[in-house]
Amino acid sequence: MAHILLIDDDNLLRGLLRINLEEAGYTVTEARDGKEGLALQAQSPADLVLTDLIMPEKEGVETIIELRKKHPKVKIIAMSGGGRGSATDYLQTARKLGAARTLCKPFTDEELLAAIQEVLGAPA
Repeated sequence: MAHILLIDDDNLLRGLLRINLEEAGYTVTEARDGKEGLALQAQSPADLVLTDLIMPEKEGVETIIELRKKHPKVKIIAMSGGGRGSATDYLQTARKLGAARTLCKPFTDEELLAAIQEVLGAPA
């Protein structure tokens, strides 16, 4: 199964997503923010990066830009619940910068797994 790098500053959500992804058969590496995520991607490249957009240290948009420069082939799914602006605005920006799919929080496990399968080219 694919290796997923999960980047989110919300410890509880990140832990729940990791459990669900591992139960679905994926190998998961966790990062608390974009800075840590980029370092982990450089050490052990993932097949797919699932990143939140609003985070301290390095936000998801910055992370996507850097991933595209340093790891142009990695697949990216961006997720957001909003922040100072609407989630839709952030997610549209992420798409323009190279995210293959976007998810608006909250989302279901089924929506997440379907997005991952779509991006990785696996059958649903």
